[in-house]
Amino acid sequence: MFYYHYPIIGRESRLPIYLVSIGMHDCQPLTRRGTEYAYPQLFYTTKGSGILCADGTETEIRAGMGFFLPASCPHEYYPVGDVWDNHWIIPGGYACETMLADMGFDKPKVFSLDSTERLDRFFSEMHKALQYDRVNGNLRASGYLYDFLIEFDRAVGHEGAAVQPDPALIKCIDMIDRNYSRQITMDELCAITGFSKQHICRLFRRALNSRPMEYIAKRRIQAAKELLSGTQMTTEDIAEKVGFGSSSYFCKLFKRYEGISPTQFRRPAL
Repeated sequence: MFYYHYPIIGRESRLPIYLVSIGMHDCQPLTRRGTEYAYPQLFYTTKGSGILCADGTETEIRAGMGFFLPASCPHEYYPVGDVWDNHWIIPGGYACETMLADMGFDKPKVFSLDSTERLDRFFSEMHKALQYDRVNGNLRASGYLYDFLIEFDRAVGHEGAAVQPDPALIKCIDMIDRNYSRQITMDELCAITGFSKQHICRLFRRALNSRPMEYIAKRRIQAAKELLSGTQMTTEDIAEKVGFGSSSYFCKLFKRYEGISPTQFRRPAL
């Protein structure tokens, strides 16, 4: 079995990330490219095996493994035996390179995957969108592409283990979710995790790109948006309910993070 799609790119080209092509082969044929291919490529294998030659290295790709090739990277790959069930995704878009680099995909790379089940699901959704919707299929598929990339990043093995959220970070987030409406201190976060303030700050920075107190403020803003959208509570009452010390401070932070005031958020321009 094999299939591939090469969508006609229209308005999708204005998206930060969109799908350029997608395909799979139950026996991937020999493929050889020089520097002319201008898109990055993501692959994963579900059955059989093949050989990848890239960046001066020859690697066997077996079931449960994947590999990444950046744009304009000379490479060659071919099957070993009669079966190499190889899936490939080609993303594009002005934010594509940055997003992939943030995930660690900035040079040729081979990795293990802890599972391909969810990857297969998103892959199938992209395939069906392109197969059955000739008008909006690529827009739909490009939406699933985000899910695919996030799952791909989660499933990639790092030193033999898939990246999982640190248990201490999860404890902190759970505690914040239950208590954001009151004042929360770093000492409390240290107490529930047994770690130092510096270590907790590193956990938040690495996983969420925020300091702990900044994350708490954003969590309060999230709750405030729900109240602004779903109730008629005053700004002052909302500020108090979600844990801000004053409505003026609440409005200042809301404008910083959302770009508009709470009043503008509640009454968007028509």
